[in-house]
Amino acid sequence: MSKKILRNEAFQSLFASFICIILGVLIGYIVLLFINPTGAGEAIMEVLKNFFHYSKANLQIKNFGNTLVKTAPLLMCALSILFSYKVGLFNIGAAGQYCVGICASIFCAIQFGLGWLPCMIIAAVCGAAYGAVVGLLKSYCNVNEVISGIMLNWIALYTTNMILNNVKETTSPYTFHLNTHGEQAMLPGLGMDKIFAGNTYVTIALPLAVLTAVAIHIILEKTKFGYELKATGFNKNAAKYAGMAEKRNIIVTLMISGAIAALGASFMYLTDYEQWSCTSSAVPAMGFNGIAAAFLGGLNPIGTIFSSYFIQHITNGGAYVDKTMYCSQISDLISAIIIYLCGFVFFIKYTMNQILDKQEEKAALKEKAAAEANTQEGGDK
Repeated sequence: MSKKILRNEAFQSLFASFICIILGVLIGYIVLLFINPTGAGEAIMEVLKNFFHYSKANLQIKNFGNTLVKTAPLLMCALSILFSYKVGLFNIGAAGQYCVGICASIFCAIQFGLGWLPCMIIAAVCGAAYGAVVGLLKSYCNVNEVISGIMLNWIALYTTNMILNNVKETTSPYTFHLNTHGEQAMLPGLGMDKIFAGNTYVTIALPLAVLTAVAIHIILEKTKFGYELKATGFNKNAAKYAGMAEKRNIIVTLMISGAIAALGASFMYLTDYEQWSCTSSAVPAMGFNGIAAAFLGGLNPIGTIFSSYFIQHITNGGAYVDKTMYCSQISDLISAIIIYLCGFVFFIKYTMNQILDKQEEKAALKEKAAAEANTQEGGDK
């Protein structure tokens, strides 16, 4: 029974993720000890506590809502990467597709005065079109999707800066607030602000992101379409021989991935929680943190829901570290260490299976030796 549990894919993913988290926290604590041992323990606890930093319940709930606001787009980026990875593709261009979603949703909301639903749809369509570029290059020019994705990330960033420069404040590099220039495009809260102590930024984005995760799980595991996509990822030549349109499947996969990432951007920016800076010189971290969330969740859409929340939890928690003892970047460093270790989930699972294989092999050899001994004893008698 215990061997069955240890062989279980879900248990292995959970165990490996837990080990990565423990190691990440430990290494982060050691780094803090080297910088300033006096407040290392308190600092690492602040990262883990996050909104529990506050003593009042209403402040805890309100700041818990802030973590959830950022969890929704992170989950969408993680699902974007997971979806393409399941089909044998590595969509590192999710960050660029996220930028495209930001550009489309904000510009349509402020410049054209569209509502939240059309803004979301347009963002998804633009993200899909941007993903299709990577898919076309991969299918017809054999350009590696990682190379084209990275290059397109920067094109998306600077194009977004250029376009959104038309809808920014005159005295700052930030785009207009939606509550003053595009209130009709703000996502509805459906009364969730009452649950989260008046936090108006908590909207339908979170339930929509969770429903997207469930939908992706059903598509990949329960449908013919999902089976064809995965078959193409495993071996596109075999898929072609079986009559599947392998080039079309690659393009469709990256289009869906792009749409998911761009939709995640609309989940963030149509809440008015953040404004876009038109002088940004780095692509949003969401696209890259989504890689860690996908792998920490064991490349399972349901597991990715929890891993996305955890990564956002420690990222937000870093803001409460005492800045008089540590520089402002220390929270990012601790978060980065834990996120980096998330990449070892599959290595830990592989090691577990290797150990179990050796144990089973030894047990089988013992049984064989015992059986041979019994046969020899019976022959002697």
